[in-house]
Amino acid sequence: MKIAFVGKGGSGKTTLSSLFIRHLTEQGLPTLAIDADINQHLATALGASEEEAVTLPTLSESLPLIKEYLRGDNPRIASAAAMIKTTPPGAGSRLLKVVEDNPIYAACVREVGGARLMVTGPFAEEDLGVSCYHSKVGAAEILLNHMVDRPGEYVVVDMTAGADSFASGLFTRFDLTALVCEPTLRSVGVYRQYRDYAKDFGIRIAVIGNKICDDDDLSFLREQVGDNLLCWVGRSTHVRAAERGDIRPIADLEPDNTHALATIRSTLDSITRDPVAYQRQAVEFHVRNAKAWAGEDLVAQVDPDFVPYPDTNSAPRPNLASATS
Repeated sequence: MKIAFVGKGGSGKTTLSSLFIRHLTEQGLPTLAIDADINQHLATALGASEEEAVTLPTLSESLPLIKEYLRGDNPRIASAAAMIKTTPPGAGSRLLKVVEDNPIYAACVREVGGARLMVTGPFAEEDLGVSCYHSKVGAAEILLNHMVDRPGEYVVVDMTAGADSFASGLFTRFDLTALVCEPTLRSVGVYRQYRDYAKDFGIRIAVIGNKICDDDDLSFLREQVGDNLLCWVGRSTHVRAAERGDIRPIADLEPDNTHALATIRSTLDSITRDPVAYQRQAVEFHVRNAKAWAGEDLVAQVDPDFVPYPDTNSAPRPNLASATS
């Protein structure tokens, strides 16, 4: 199952991402973490030092390798260079499992605090004035387009703050979007913006309250987000210690906050993915990008008969040709 943590900058989404990742990994569950935030702090939240974090390999550095490997022998893709961030898989493409040996993971995955982590890479000085951060996030998008994950396997992505995710199709790649929300008007405003943008795409949003200090905080969030409030995290000496660099075992987290993590996981586990709709959205965004800026000839990369299934690529495949028109 794939989950994204989003929210206003400073809301605590990276902190909650790291707690959820550790909640999964310390139970021995197959998990892949991806830092897709412009501010790359997930590694340090998982226990890396600042010096270790800046030496991690990045997805953006390995983008040519990623494209070449995922392309496989798909006859619809003329070359790795012809692939763009939205290129969907088709017959002949290589699909990724959450845990396996492959050149991409060898180049880009490192273990941090017991978690398998990939990072998109920070916004570098040479990017100033000439590129946008979504050129780096595109590496994560093409990976998720080609990833098949089974029940009991998890991909956890710490997304960039605010509604910037909507600058690409990456926001559709998740079974659940956990929107971290403080009990403030500004944080609720980001929730409403995200909700309004997502409503036409069938995106499942669950609000995770954070920094809840008292009943007034909780009542405020309930008034503002209603039934979308899934759970909440209160004051935590465990989190405060982590913010000082003291990463303690997740078993030491306060019982109420541990329950919140378990609630997120059980909600995620209860979702049944529609693989046809999932592939159709990938195709729709690829066609949009092809027609808007990449060149309409890239529409031909779409394999209208292909739907990646978690267990096999030979299952019946409904025709997706309508998405290319």
